Amino acid sequence: MTAAARPGRGRLRAAAAAVLAAATALSLTSCSDDQAGEDLGENTGHPAYVVSSPLETTNAASLTGASTNAELISGRVYPAVYTPGPNGQMIPNTDLASTQLLPGAKRKVLYDIAPDASFSDGHTVTCDDFYLAVAAGKLDRLFGAQLPWTDQVESVQCRPGAKRFQLSLVEGAGTRWRQLFGPGEILPAHAIAQRAGVAEQDLVPLLDAAQAAAGATGAEGAEGAAATEISDAAVPDALREVARVWRDGFRLSEFDEGLQLGYGPYRVDSVGEHGEVLLVRNEHYHGAPAEEPTLVVWPPSVDTHALAAQADVVAADITRTDGSFIDRDNPGNRYEIHPEVGYLTETLLLGEGGVFATPEDRDAFNACVDQKDVAAESSRVSGVEVPAVAMHVLNPTDPDAAHVAEVSDVHLGTDQALAGRLKGKTVRIGYMGPDPRKAAMVESIRRSCEPAGITVEDVSETTGQLGDLIGVAPAGEDRVDAVLKAVDPVAEYSALAPGQRGWRALQAAEAGEWRRVRAIPLASQPRVFATDREMGNVNVYTGLAGIGWNMDRWRIG
Repeated sequence: MTAAARPGRGRLRAAAAAVLAAATALSLTSCSDDQAGEDLGENTGHPAYVVSSPLETTNAASLTGASTNAELISGRVYPAVYTPGPNGQMIPNTDLASTQLLPGAKRKVLYDIAPDASFSDGHTVTCDDFYLAVAAGKLDRLFGAQLPWTDQVESVQCRPGAKRFQLSLVEGAGTRWRQLFGPGEILPAHAIAQRAGVAEQDLVPLLDAAQAAAGATGAEGAEGAAATEISDAAVPDALREVARVWRDGFRLSEFDEGLQLGYGPYRVDSVGEHGEVLLVRNEHYHGAPAEEPTLVVWPPSVDTHALAAQADVVAADITRTDGSFIDRDNPGNRYEIHPEVGYLTETLLLGEGGVFATPEDRDAFNACVDQKDVAAESSRVSGVEVPAVAMHVLNPTDPDAAHVAEVSDVHLGTDQALAGRLKGKTVRIGYMGPDPRKAAMVESIRRSCEPAGITVEDVSETTGQLGDLIGVAPAGEDRVDAVLKAVDPVAEYSALAPGQRGWRALQAAEAGEWRRVRAIPLASQPRVFATDREMGNVNVYTGLAGIGWNMDRWRIG
């Protein structure tokens, strides 16, 4: 992606009163030398960016990556084919690939990978890397993947090592084809194959055979998406090892420099003892080089008092437990605060087993959830006034939202008689914590479900991982019935109903989601960013990649 001009400041602004409330809620105070605390190490010598989600993996397509919003770290290491921008635009990333949509009842997308696109080890980017992402999504239980857009992909034509390939989409699908291959989803297939002991030229045939065995273009599931299942007995050992490396090899706690090979303007150089990730300029990137040669991304667990005393904190997502390194009352305060009603929708993602074994059971639980009260609690704790949301497939600011609301908003509010179907049941909700705001949201759900005889437990101390959802993924150590997390409504629901166009397709897709009730939208996500006033090319963005969506364009000092 080439250098971006500074667009507008986002979609919605909180009122001045909300800004003041945010200041109170976040308890922002001054930082002085005596607050330096523990020595945070040599990585404090580089510009610092503090994020609000754990830094666990650079694989945003894995269940772990989806649970922890890995796009925050991997968005400029493994950039998307189309980069989502602050004003909802999809910016073509021709440094990676050019695309062409071929019309027809079954749409096809032709991809031409940039001739010079290569990983940081010098290995060229090929269709193998893209095809591996599709295969992981199709064989999601084996890989532990969260790639819902692969439901609309019928087949891939990829010759191993080629720079051109083609996707054929399910008939009627493809309205949101620009969402395919998002940030952090295209990984170095050659390095994964090597770690798995598979010859590079054998990877694509191995994936072909696995998908054929799973019936990748055979039986169709709900809403026309191709169904893919493969029995354990049918999984070759080589493929099982490829899946394991894909799933676990990009974990930052077990940093493997042979796998962490970026093709974007930055690459991951190392991981510090406090979980901070050192990004360095990728010398093999053929696009515009990153403005800053180094940038350190710090996790929310860092002591921000100590960090601000020891490092140059240039940006921070302070929708977090502690944002107290800023003194807004100080006339010399160097930071600008950006409170935003975010683009993402905070959602309860539901398991499909146990207490939620049927759509009727899941709908009964929705009947005891008061989205308006949940939104009010989120607003109270964050200081940013956010609306209740019942839409899956759109952000409420979208021009087509009014049409979709005709379908979605009938599911707002509570119906204790309907909820009574789950009387006597216990629902366990997890999320990535500690997070006082999400705790207040779950407490709201507990209160509104109690009259129906439903017990809601906050189990965030145990898990917030999607992989622990009952009936959705391979069994984790701690099973939960629902996970509370923010989702991108366009990326999460990219495969719209076949045969429909325009807002009627959106209505049909929304109705389908409410028939299956795999998720319960709750409210828009509140976001509060702090940025150095002297830093240039900062564009506030509240999507998955956060304010760091264009961190390679930041001009510091």
